Amino acid sequence: MTYHLAIDIGASSGRAIIGYIENDKLKLEEIYRFENYIKKDCGELVWDIDNLLNQVIAGIKKCNEINKIPETVAIDTWGVDYVLIDENGNEILPAVSYRANRTDSVQEEIGKILSQKDLYVRTGIQKQNFNTLYQLYCDKKSGKLKKAKYFLLIPDYLAYKLTDKMTNEYTNATTTNLVNAAAKDWDNEIIEKLGLPRSIFLDLSLPKTKIGCFNEKTKNTAGFDAKVICAPSHDTASAVCACPVNDNSVYISSGTWSLIGTENSYPVLTEEALQANFTNEGGINYRFRFLKNIMEMWLFQSIRRDIMKSMTYDEMMFAAMKSGYEKKINPNAPEFIAPENMINVVRKHLNNENLPLDCVINSVYHSLARSYADAVAEIEKISGKNIDSINIVGGGSKDSYLNSLTKKYTGKKVFAGPTKATATGNIASQLMYSDKNLTLEKVRELIKNSLDIKEVN
Repeated sequence: MTYHLAIDIGASSGRAIIGYIENDKLKLEEIYRFENYIKKDCGELVWDIDNLLNQVIAGIKKCNEINKIPETVAIDTWGVDYVLIDENGNEILPAVSYRANRTDSVQEEIGKILSQKDLYVRTGIQKQNFNTLYQLYCDKKSGKLKKAKYFLLIPDYLAYKLTDKMTNEYTNATTTNLVNAAAKDWDNEIIEKLGLPRSIFLDLSLPKTKIGCFNEKTKNTAGFDAKVICAPSHDTASAVCACPVNDNSVYISSGTWSLIGTENSYPVLTEEALQANFTNEGGINYRFRFLKNIMEMWLFQSIRRDIMKSMTYDEMMFAAMKSGYEKKINPNAPEFIAPENMINVVRKHLNNENLPLDCVINSVYHSLARSYADAVAEIEKISGKNIDSINIVGGGSKDSYLNSLTKKYTGKKVFAGPTKATATGNIASQLMYSDKNLTLEKVRELIKNSLDIKEVN
């Protein structure tokens, strides 16, 4: 049996999942799970990089403990965030989180150097105040960038610690707002205009290519050797890789964020796409993920945190279903990115400080479903496609209430699954690396025939 290991890390948790083919079916087995979290360092929101690396290694070690040694390993995470490395190969910490507010102060300054229209025409990436471009500009102004020899996005960094090899993977690099959509490479003109050092950016590597083998430290700790492969290392790129989409379908990668979009063979760089705030992120085989970001599980996660996890997600869902309250918020309002108390912010947006909790939750549900419907309508208008179905993948696809509301608000056929979409796409890229005859179309058919994908009634 040939095993492959996906290290799949989201903004709130991570998991190690073994994948293999048995009786012509793709099998997935979660062998390790851990929390990922933001902490405060001198008042700044940062990632606990040491803990993240230790958890990744613990997941790899688990393979040896259960005697399922992977031939390949690949890592996917959220986008945008990074670790800078100095000339001695050491981290320049902290690794600041995209939820920090440090970039607020540089928006106007960067806008005078490069207009959003210029950036969009070149990169096709939507305006998000936390994009890597703005973060690096902050590091330039603080002097932190002067010490940097290399720039590694989070999955690049973790792969470096496992192998001693450095690379910048293409799909995640596109989230930086620094990759030219047409050239599919770093945009030297943008980098130069912002005064960023071009030398810190490495050659882009594509999914399904080898980074390197375990270094001696990793090998000794894990008890075995393996090849580390580039997955589509942006988690949404991996999720879409696993999604059985066609030209007339839309995907929703449902997790901490909802990424709703369609797959194109070319970037859409029109004024209309810019104004609608759609992005053209890189995908496997140089496909483009024409999508919009909508805050989703983050809203529910934060509400649950506010009530000290006194309710499960299912209990929250059932409470919302019993509520008749349907007044809506804008789930992408900046106030929802990192509030001290999500419930209070939602109540404020609804102009009701005493709104019961079940009504708060139901407002979020209906707001998300309405935002999906709006995004589908925009995709149809901008792309000219006639969308007939929606495929919801990821952990959020288990939420039957949101699925049914999505069907109600959009009027489209809705399919749910696979739930472990990011890990599945990660594994799929490793399978294609190991078997050069396995195309993307073939692996998507394998996924469709192997995993639980159901139509929503």
